[in-house]
Amino acid sequence: MANVFIENPEVARTTARIRTCTEGKAFSDVVDRDGRQYVDFVMEGGGVLGISLLGYAYGLEQAGLRFLGLGGTSAGSIVALILAAVGTPAQAKAACAAEVLAAMPMASFIDGDGDARDLTRAMLEKAGLPKLLFKAAQCVDNVKEDLGLHPGKAFLKWLRRVLDERGVSTLAALGARMSAVPAGLRHRGGEAGFDPQSLCGRMVIVAADVTTETKVEFPRMAPMYWEDADQVHPALLARASMSIPFFFHPLRVEVPQGEAAMERWRTLASFDHPLPREAVFMDGGIMSNFPIDAFHRYGRVPRAPTFGAKIGFDRRSREVGKPAQLLSAIFDCARHTLDYDFIVKNPDYSRLVAYIDVEDVHDWLDFDMQLPEMVELFAAGVKTAADFLCGTEDGRRPGFDWEEYKALRATLAGARLRAGPGPADPTP
Repeated sequence: MANVFIENPEVARTTARIRTCTEGKAFSDVVDRDGRQYVDFVMEGGGVLGISLLGYAYGLEQAGLRFLGLGGTSAGSIVALILAAVGTPAQAKAACAAEVLAAMPMASFIDGDGDARDLTRAMLEKAGLPKLLFKAAQCVDNVKEDLGLHPGKAFLKWLRRVLDERGVSTLAALGARMSAVPAGLRHRGGEAGFDPQSLCGRMVIVAADVTTETKVEFPRMAPMYWEDADQVHPALLARASMSIPFFFHPLRVEVPQGEAAMERWRTLASFDHPLPREAVFMDGGIMSNFPIDAFHRYGRVPRAPTFGAKIGFDRRSREVGKPAQLLSAIFDCARHTLDYDFIVKNPDYSRLVAYIDVEDVHDWLDFDMQLPEMVELFAAGVKTAADFLCGTEDGRRPGFDWEEYKALRATLAGARLRAGPGPADPTP
């Protein structure tokens, strides 16, 4: 099935362009014995549009890039988890992950009762207000009793099976796979004290614990919610991250109690309040839809860059004149504010991130999407990767320049050191 993506004429043409324009070009100072270069990669949430993120990852791999750390929210977390599970850091994995997603039974993920499915279809068909109100009235009990339309059990079952088939049934197994050091991993400049192991194995999946107002970064903060976090199934983390408010039921987890548990909360989240008996997880996008800040290293020039892919462009101006527009604006403010704040404080951000412009072409909740549309999304991601690495074909935007980026980071690091530590500066 993956060949349907890779052998698409547009994908093949773009892939050839990437290979030609990136030959001999440096994108990172972390390289392995075979000349592959390594980066961290973070992906934004965006529902079923997340297939385009996989196309972007495939484009990066065609330039000889591989992934040290992976991160994402909601759809981005699902893609990150599948990429991590299907192979070690040294392997090209996007083609295999595309095969997994192509076989994904998306329609089955709409697993609520008949009324919930009818309302969802009416929303996707952009039915008129009277029909939507009629259908919504039939789902009042769903939301009142379960806080959402669809249980999300079908998605969790599918993802569990995908990971189980690849030998990744626990966080310990996931960590071991991601921590496999590529042969001959080194700093191209021969940096003294370079520790390859310290660079491998980082995963960041963001979920929102609405019971404690906590932005949770899994798996680092998993011990707050499970006594034996190493044995937790990784699929639960993605299920927590993709719990779209009122669309899917939130994921509920019983919180360990006692002083040892309290100490974990203090250490991992600076939390010093009474522990809830149960944590309720919603889509991580309501707090941070693009967690690139989790990989950023302040005050120094990085050995490897953190590349990011966003779905659609950041649109900071809108009309708010109708109730639906106001609700949308409130939700977007919540999910984008932390990310925008990071952008303002880190001007180098714009050099690292690309925008896959598919929002106006496909609906992010179209769980009935067919294979041709998936291929179109994948191809859009590959093209965006080509434009980022090589520059746009019209010449309006140059490709990523690693040496130029390092020079910018050196300037910013020097300015930060001269200014002294600020109260909000994270620990380097």
